[in-house]
Amino acid sequence: MTRCTISVGALALATVVPLAAQSLAEVRKQFDAGQYQQAAAAGGSSQDPRVLYLAGQASQKLSHLDEAKKAYEKLAARPDSDPWNGIGRSAIALLASDGAGAADAAGQAVARGGSLAEAYYQQGLALSVKQDMAGASAAFQKATELDPGWAYAHYYAGLAFSKVKRVDLTASHFQTFLRIAPEAPEKPEVQSILKTLGAR
Repeated sequence: MTRCTISVGALALATVVPLAAQSLAEVRKQFDAGQYQQAAAAGGSSQDPRVLYLAGQASQKLSHLDEAKKAYEKLAARPDSDPWNGIGRSAIALLASDGAGAADAAGQAVARGGSLAEAYYQQGLALSVKQDMAGASAAFQKATELDPGWAYAHYYAGLAFSKVKRVDLTASHFQTFLRIAPEAPEKPEVQSILKTLGAR
């Protein structure tokens, strides 16, 4: 009887551990396919700031703003010298519709983490809210250079470049987005824009 109990316990542990240890690539696949519930849940037990950030983004997609804020607060609780602190504070500011505060915090994140794609991505989001599309497009462009496989960095870069009338870069980023995230909920929208631009 005891042997059986241990086996069941071990089996339960084996079932839980893979879920707790989801990699960034796995969570991104879920996010890219519109599986926001699963992507949001991945942040619950993760210590990886990139997974936490993506979980917050997924919660926002679900309009679970309290859950998004909790994920971002974990990032904002990191030391001031850590760029993730600025990313978290910027994301929280955006939830509160504080574009200026979001841009300021994201700028600090970029200054502290110049090789971190998420710092530029968050800066792009903040600058988009402030309607600084030239700045936003440059920030998203840098995010795609630092992390070429990040679908949504390409998506937002495409949107930003469309606002500054850079058709070539809009088409390039949107085509890359569709290649990386073929099941993305935004696929019809992006295909429609590409068709309008005369690109495939």
